[in-house]
Amino acid sequence: MLIRRATLLDDTVVDIRLGETIEQVAASLPSQPGEQVIDAGYGTVIPGLHDHHLHVYSAAAEQDSIRIGPAEVADQTGLAAALTGAAAGVDGWIRAVGYHEAVAGPLDRRLLDRLIPGVPVRVQHRSGVLWTVNSAGLAALGLADHPDGILRSADPTWSDALQRRPAEVAELSARLAGYGVTGVTDATPDLQPGDRPVGLLQRVHCLAPGKRILHDDGLDLDALTAWISEQHRDGVPVAVHCVTSAQLVVTIAALREAGSSHPADRIEHAAMVPTDCVGDLVALGVTVVTQPNFVAERGDQYRTDVPAAEQDQLWRLATLLSAGVPVALSTDAPFGAPDPWAAMRAAVHRRTPRGAVLNPVERVSGGRALTLFLGGATEPARPRRVAPGEPGDLCLLAASPQRVVEELDAELVAATIVGGVVVFERGF
Repeated sequence: MLIRRATLLDDTVVDIRLGETIEQVAASLPSQPGEQVIDAGYGTVIPGLHDHHLHVYSAAAEQDSIRIGPAEVADQTGLAAALTGAAAGVDGWIRAVGYHEAVAGPLDRRLLDRLIPGVPVRVQHRSGVLWTVNSAGLAALGLADHPDGILRSADPTWSDALQRRPAEVAELSARLAGYGVTGVTDATPDLQPGDRPVGLLQRVHCLAPGKRILHDDGLDLDALTAWISEQHRDGVPVAVHCVTSAQLVVTIAALREAGSSHPADRIEHAAMVPTDCVGDLVALGVTVVTQPNFVAERGDQYRTDVPAAEQDQLWRLATLLSAGVPVALSTDAPFGAPDPWAAMRAAVHRRTPRGAVLNPVERVSGGRALTLFLGGATEPARPRRVAPGEPGDLCLLAASPQRVVEELDAELVAATIVGGVVVFERGF
């Protein structure tokens, strides 16, 4: 494939020849017999976006679920209406996602039974950590005697009993291609080789088996240190899910105690970063993969739930980058919206849904936000370039570089190319 008249982010205009990798980049390249030629019309060409932390099957399944978060449901009456109005899936379940206590308080099986008895229902908390199941659902799982119906997502003793509904992976993949996404990192823990996502247009990298989710009620420094040491002895990098300050502090301590490191070690989320942890992250050289989109999606709830004195710790970005911490961005779909351009905009403006600016000192420029989605699967903090030898994964945008970084809008994506093959095309 030959792309003519492509403008790079530095305003250089070039022709690009590519297949599985980029073969040539020059001011002008002659076409070869039978070669597909695309005229970019001086539009911007960048490396394809890589979403560095999402959950493929969950994001695909969410397309067949109902959302019941604070943005969709205001109270218990609205929750009841949403659940009773939902159609059960082909597996007989009503699957609801995005729940937060701000809607109707803590959920348990009894409340769900009052709202919608008789039909199996499972409701996922927006943190992704917990599900609440009603009595009909618990009976279907063989857990009729469960005390409250609150189940951990990572517990296979109940989730393996579910009849899996067909995950619309192809639909999700096409949607991501429309955003210019050419690669994804699936952060689902404990994925076995036979369960890893297939059928995507994008290149797929999986964090398992080196992913660990922490819970504040079960933090064990010795156990985490032993696990990190074992992973490193096997040459496997670790990725540790840290959404609270306590989880981050324990993870930093465990990485130090392990006495070894891997260049691909990662902290997932880093939703709360105390000031005195920033230097520790620099010293460890660990990469932080974070999601500023949650400021735009959940920022008003943070302003209610997080003490004012601690809100400066939320979803740090500029502070980490200025200190020299390797950082990459992701969406955490389906727990966040899957549009990486929306995440970039959130990194720039940090506005909550009601228009408040959360931690303005953590804002970055549009150009910097864009580059944080350009890293590769194994080097997320190193932006790829449009250069020979790099993967043949590109995103063509119908705008100048200046407009691209100012607007950060998925509607500018004109074509997405993976390995020299067009997987999405809006037109030129």
